[in-house]
Amino acid sequence: MAVDRRKFLKLAGLTALGASGSQCLDLLSGSEVLKAADHAVNTSKTRWAMVIDVKACSARGDCTRCMDVCHQVHAVPDIRLKNGEVDKQHEVKWLWKENFEKALPSQDHQFLGKGLKNLPVLVLCNHCDHPSCVRVCPTKATFRRHDGIVMMDYHRCIGCRYCVAACPYGSRSFNWSDPRPHIKAVDKNFPTRTKGVVEKCNFCAERLARRDPVTKKPLEPACVVACREVCNALVFGNLNDPSSDVRRVLKANYVIRRKPELGTNPEVYYIV
Repeated sequence: MAVDRRKFLKLAGLTALGASGSQCLDLLSGSEVLKAADHAVNTSKTRWAMVIDVKACSARGDCTRCMDVCHQVHAVPDIRLKNGEVDKQHEVKWLWKENFEKALPSQDHQFLGKGLKNLPVLVLCNHCDHPSCVRVCPTKATFRRHDGIVMMDYHRCIGCRYCVAACPYGSRSFNWSDPRPHIKAVDKNFPTRTKGVVEKCNFCAERLARRDPVTKKPLEPACVVACREVCNALVFGNLNDPSSDVRRVLKANYVIRRKPELGTNPEVYYIV
């Protein structure tokens, strides 16, 4: 059947409008994203979470054992200036310490004890139930698994840094230069990154995928294992398992979280 040029253009225009309208609706349906995330949280048998005992951690002074191990097993670059100091402009961090006021600003007030105010707080990706970084990523390079871990696909990352801007916790680092020359020893169990991609803590997903030959349970994150040898300030486990260590610690202690008022529902808890 012949179709004249005018009818063809009109039909094509309506088709394009319908397609773009559908995309707009998808972008606007943020509530559906939240519903899907809630469903995943409620139906999954596993929801990994971490508890950090701030006082127990600070009792060891300037201990950086957990950070050193984390950065070693994940090939995180140690970028330095010519004078040997850390290059803050290009620094890549998975696990690090901030002062209390910066790490937990919503918990800061004039009556807060001076001792607590001066404590260093260990910070990392919070693996939120409603991660703002996932919403803004145009290529789905960052995504949330059913067990709650917020992951990075380094091959899909285009370096737009939308996720960096969206994360309210400063938990993401961007590789402004090739990180590999700044890595002293590469662990073959975890791939190195390239210039122009974002990276962050992944709750040691590569370890959780393996089983302890004795207990038959998933291997714990490297930072937790390292910390247990020093001060046992980190506890990791399945939040959906009533008998897990994480649930036991949460039940026995009053805990706080970073910026809970933002609605991201972070799954890293702090005992203060």
